[in-house]
Amino acid sequence: MLAAGHVHAERVLALLRAANDQARLGDPALYFPDESLGLELIVTSPAPPRSDATNYLGGVADVLEDKRHRGGLPHLGELAGFALYGNDGQFHDVRYRWEHGQDVRYQVRIWKR
Repeated sequence: MLAAGHVHAERVLALLRAANDQARLGDPALYFPDESLGLELIVTSPAPPRSDATNYLGGVADVLEDKRHRGGLPHLGELAGFALYGNDGQFHDVRYRWEHGQDVRYQVRIWKR
């Protein structure tokens, strides 16, 4: 998902922008290098999602983790360096839910356990 030209490149950028903006509203130093974390993902759409929960959870988790180990990601611009946590292996409480709704959207919540 993080590769240049990936079919979900715009979604990746939108998630990074939204998370970065939200972090700035709270604590600009919001970063969990190695703490145990929880992740909740709520997907809303008119029809059930085409993919399974683990694909959505893994995609969101990969986008928001520290990406330095992935090499250069110049297509992400300044957001290439944005991360909320060190590695998605820090998630020890994971929740996923699909809700019926008219608009396609998703909500992500991350908390320190």
